[in-house]
Amino acid sequence: MTTTLTPKLVGARVKRVEDRRLLTGQGHYVDDHRPPRTLHAAFLRSPHAHARIMRVDGAAALTSPGVVAVMTGEEIAGLAKPLRAASTMPDYKETSMPALAAGKVRYVGEPVAVVVAESRYAAEDALDRITVEYEPRPLVTDMEAALGEGGPLVHDEAGTNLILWREFAVGDVDAALRDAEVVVRERFRFYRHAGICMENRGCLAEYDVGAGRLTLHSSTQCPNILRDCLADLLDMPEHSIRVVAPDVGGGFGVKTPLYQEETTACVLAMRLRRPIKWVEDRREDLLSTIQAWDEILDVELGLRRDGTFVGLRANVYVDVGAYSIFPWTAAIEPVQSISFLPGPYVIPHYRGRTHGIATNKCPLGPYRGVARPVSTFAMEGMVDRAARRIGMDPTELRLKNYIREFPYKSPSGVVWDSGSFYESMLKAKETLDYGALRAEQQRLRAQGRYLGIGLASYVELTGIGSAIPVAPGMAITTGMEAATVRVDPSGKVTALFGIASHGQSLETTLAQVVAGELGVPFEDVKVLHGDTAVSPYGTGTYASRSAVLGGGAGILAGRAVREKALAIAAHMLEANVEDLDLRDAKFYVKGMPQPALTLREVAKSAYYGVKHIPRDMEPGLESTRFYDPYFGTASNATHAAVVEVDPETGRVQVRKFVVIEDCGVVINPMVVEGQAHGGVAQGIGAALLEELVYDDKGQLLTGTLMDYLIPTASEVPDIEVVHLETPSPTALGGFKGMGEGGTIGAPGAVANAVADALTPFGVEVREMPITPERIVRLIQAARARH
Repeated sequence: MTTTLTPKLVGARVKRVEDRRLLTGQGHYVDDHRPPRTLHAAFLRSPHAHARIMRVDGAAALTSPGVVAVMTGEEIAGLAKPLRAASTMPDYKETSMPALAAGKVRYVGEPVAVVVAESRYAAEDALDRITVEYEPRPLVTDMEAALGEGGPLVHDEAGTNLILWREFAVGDVDAALRDAEVVVRERFRFYRHAGICMENRGCLAEYDVGAGRLTLHSSTQCPNILRDCLADLLDMPEHSIRVVAPDVGGGFGVKTPLYQEETTACVLAMRLRRPIKWVEDRREDLLSTIQAWDEILDVELGLRRDGTFVGLRANVYVDVGAYSIFPWTAAIEPVQSISFLPGPYVIPHYRGRTHGIATNKCPLGPYRGVARPVSTFAMEGMVDRAARRIGMDPTELRLKNYIREFPYKSPSGVVWDSGSFYESMLKAKETLDYGALRAEQQRLRAQGRYLGIGLASYVELTGIGSAIPVAPGMAITTGMEAATVRVDPSGKVTALFGIASHGQSLETTLAQVVAGELGVPFEDVKVLHGDTAVSPYGTGTYASRSAVLGGGAGILAGRAVREKALAIAAHMLEANVEDLDLRDAKFYVKGMPQPALTLREVAKSAYYGVKHIPRDMEPGLESTRFYDPYFGTASNATHAAVVEVDPETGRVQVRKFVVIEDCGVVINPMVVEGQAHGGVAQGIGAALLEELVYDDKGQLLTGTLMDYLIPTASEVPDIEVVHLETPSPTALGGFKGMGEGGTIGAPGAVANAVADALTPFGVEVREMPITPERIVRLIQAARARH
């Protein structure tokens, strides 16, 4: 049985179907859903980083105009379980995060009480009339100080601020480093980061009393996970809860957990029997949306004088904030940091130890790349340092140590099924015209200008299945995805998925996959997603898995429908299935130029009843299939940045940026390039601008977008993306994930470029972001040493 497609859809530059509604203001976000009798919630947030709650009095607020209800932590405690992220990982300490703080607050911005009113304005005004008596407690905002003996504990019941600890080891790294001819050591610091989605978090909870059904509209990436979590916290059956993710204005990982506000809104909707809406403002977003990448890495790399790596040793310290996010746990950032630190290199001896440390800050969680931007920054920084130590070009040192044979089991146990590390570096050098750039660098230095060239290579595990959860031992099962493909009697196709899009163009790319598998025009396929009431069971959109798992499920379901359609067509034509082709929604007898049947005619027969289809075949033309790739598949890329640094002002101008990416079979090159561009822009922001700063009282000093700087068009250069295609040997369709890659490689490439530019000053880049102030201080310190 063959299917000939005209034109080929997988690999085509199909325009995004989402753009018509999104660019013309016809998108439908949480805040656009406005059912009758909606009430609005506003949250009173803690001004203290650590304090006992002695008393909460909402009586005065309750008498404010328009106010319908006031709820405190003590009241909600009897209506919903606390968010308790469980894990079977050894040395992991579970902690409870109440929907509203009860007894104690642990970070500035933690919700303490909620006001519900006829308008958001009335709710916000009434917050000022809630009286809360706090007893401030000693606090800790420095992760290293938090490990000290006798200091303040964020969670008394844990008995320590070391919430988790884990080690990955292979070989004898102590002996390898002791015997190494060259050892490079460095301490890296990657400061705390914010997600900054275009659409802030928001939710709308509705309760149908007659049906006993709770519906939550949420700007979430994982509607199925939210439904599962709410069923547990509210002690309700899953079929009584519907979670809808409408259009979502960006997620980047920060919209994967279940938040306290969503749980609270659901409780209020059930109690008041009216819709409850909450949409956060930017101040709340910066204060209380999970944050990212707060790490210290002590790294040692041993090598021979010929450049061969012999061993890598690392101790990683991660400030996980005040709580373990639900359901992913606090392990998601610390464990992935040491899992991926060795990168795309052959490291015969390795030991990585990671520490998740509680402090009185907003909780830490996943953000685009999840630890890999940090580990890539550190590992690629070590490679450049090693190259300078032994006098080898940094590209040649990488080429010497790349993994070349696959599958390859990494020191942390992750299996790389494929990779094009060597090829991506060669292509990066060619695209940059590397030799000419080095010559230009020397010419400019003679003129007192400082050009730098930085490279960063990485490998990431994408499309993970059930074998490798994103956080070890977490209680929520993750891994598979499902798709339902249905041809209706008109011959048009509906494809339903459990994943949810928040900017990845899934309505376009998954339609390409399904249309290509079925043999129908792209325009005939409508993709629906993000609604647990209509979608098949799934897990969600995170960890660069949508194309791999959603596409794999779509292939299986589409294939099953195609095979059934061909069988029905063969029955109608009294022909053999093997003699038929299906293309452009028409059935052809091989060798005949004209179609014999249309898909519409076949679909009608499928729904007319058993007398119109083969004996023993059930009516209908649809299929649901589940897909679990189990281990996942490896994507890789090499990023190259060319920067110019002004040593007097510390200003960094990114002049050129090149991405050589390999995400397997490319479904839509335009979408891949757009994802790479967005990720690189975020990575440049992480490298040069973005930092959440807390003072020693736990107060956030960068609480507005005047203080927390994000990249604009002025900071982001034209980005050249070159595709390599190494089809995944383990994933259906040969697809690999790539949504996080731009953010993974860019910080390391920019950091190495800045260090390369400042080589004449003897400056090394150890901290991210590398702001103008830090650059000037580094140069001043280097000059003082000499």
